[in-house]
Amino acid sequence: MSERAGAFSAVRASEPSGTLRLLILGGTGEARELAAAVPAGHVVTSLAGRVSAPRLPVGEVRIGGFGGPEGLAAWLVCERIDAVVDATHPFAHRISASARQATADLELPLLALHRPGWTPGPGDDWRRVPSVDAAAAALPELGDRVLLTTGRQSLAAFAGNSGWFLIRTVDPPSPPLPSRHEIVLDRGPYTVDGETALMREHRINVLVTKDSGGPLTAAKLAAARELGLPVLMVDRPAPPDGVPTVATVGEAVDWLRDNAGV
Repeated sequence: MSERAGAFSAVRASEPSGTLRLLILGGTGEARELAAAVPAGHVVTSLAGRVSAPRLPVGEVRIGGFGGPEGLAAWLVCERIDAVVDATHPFAHRISASARQATADLELPLLALHRPGWTPGPGDDWRRVPSVDAAAAALPELGDRVLLTTGRQSLAAFAGNSGWFLIRTVDPPSPPLPSRHEIVLDRGPYTVDGETALMREHRINVLVTKDSGGPLTAAKLAAARELGLPVLMVDRPAPPDGVPTVATVGEAVDWLRDNAGV
């Protein structure tokens, strides 16, 4: 045991028994469900603060970054956190890496709660790419009227593309953006009928999205299938090594019961 972890363990041991102090790295529907499902203890959900009006979970909420793994470790010590659940968006790889390092340094339990990715079905025409940059490079061969739903943090990769883009984000994006575009501010859940109508109205001939998984925004995939459109699917980054992962809130609660004394 490291000197830092040993000192932290001594502080935690002075806490009243049976009082779990849990940090949920949130921003997803699963994170909100978990905050409501933890049966006992003190729960803090941390949000990155990238959305102006986020959907808030029950319990205490912290908004903003930690300052990398060292800043996160210092916050965990200060708040006497007993366990961490990483229930961030599957593409939030920086905070996931910070959580892996900080909890390893402090010898704290860490769980990743990430919903499964999407899988293509009969009639789907998906082209998987490893990154947003790869999607931008492959796009000109597939279509020139694009429904782009990769999030406002990744739009700069498409700024040099000559096609026309229907850009859908929750909050207004900042430049650089493609020179020919229209912006739709909206958030799911969406319906297949609504997505199909949107694509027809704007004469979309290719969909670009990230493999976020879950039902909230999956209707666009069914609409693309119905219209016979290709889909450029950006694969998820690899998860940090050695972190146990579950797919459901129920599994996360079971893990907390077995590993964090819930």
